[in-house]
Amino acid sequence: MTLHFGIYPGGILGDDQGIVHPVRPDAPDRITKALDALQGDTATLLVRAYRSFAATVPPEPPTPADPATYLQRGRKLDLVLQFREPSGELDGWLEFVREAVRTGGPHLASVQICEEPNADLPAVDGSTPNVLNALVEGVVAAKQEARALGLDLAVGFNAVPTFDPADTFWSELGSLADDRFLRSLDYVGLDFFPDVFRPLAAGQLADAVTAVLTAFRRTDLERAGIPGSVAIRICENGWPTGPGRDEQRQAAVLETVVRTVAARSADLNIDGYAFFALRDADSAAEGLFHHFGLLRDDYTPKPAFDTYRRLIDELGRR
Repeated sequence: MTLHFGIYPGGILGDDQGIVHPVRPDAPDRITKALDALQGDTATLLVRAYRSFAATVPPEPPTPADPATYLQRGRKLDLVLQFREPSGELDGWLEFVREAVRTGGPHLASVQICEEPNADLPAVDGSTPNVLNALVEGVVAAKQEARALGLDLAVGFNAVPTFDPADTFWSELGSLADDRFLRSLDYVGLDFFPDVFRPLAAGQLADAVTAVLTAFRRTDLERAGIPGSVAIRICENGWPTGPGRDEQRQAAVLETVVRTVAARSADLNIDGYAFFALRDADSAAEGLFHHFGLLRDDYTPKPAFDTYRRLIDELGRR
């Protein structure tokens, strides 16, 4: 089964304390050149971007600042709409979602409603009150707008793996997941970073990836009443280099993860994979979160860049 491939083209990212900003500004021409190289001559490539909603405080700036710059050679946008209103009130949220669909129009391939709503961390939406209602109503609004405009647009949301059996996110979502929501839902995204925060012993990576993917489909999604006909896609995955973290190991991890995802794609209905991120925030920093890029902060490639290019060429959807 072939996959839709994508990548976040920026250097800004969130960690468990907030936002990590790159030491070098975006260089659109160099980013475009890198995206062209990854895409190759025949495969398609989705460009991941983030926009944030907040009514009572200034919203976080979009990243990348102008993603349309990178939508060349048939590339389309994988747009994330974050719910960051600290009061939890939905006033203005659904119009924000609808406006994003109208503005993106045919340039959109997919719209993800909320960012990691089951992770209670400052940089993601799980820390925002009322996020479950924002998620359900946002998915319905996005699909209604897409249908009204005649757009072929995949609408979904994402989550992180749930390792706590007492976690209530999926059962609470299931109580809200009415027919409107399920008819509007095209995919559920998974953000996961195996061997990053919980190091694995040699030879365990493929089995660990398989276990997470299987549990996500057959435990988490089933608890929410989400059927197997709704696709899974990997929305954020990566492995940082840096002090004590070898660049060749990044390439090997990427190869193992992508091939494992592809091998289970038919059985678990997985339709896409996106790498996070194109470049480092700061290649000289010591912090783990600064080094997720396929490129260093000066845009020179790490070995994993060529690995991802080869995988897209071999396994990517034409």
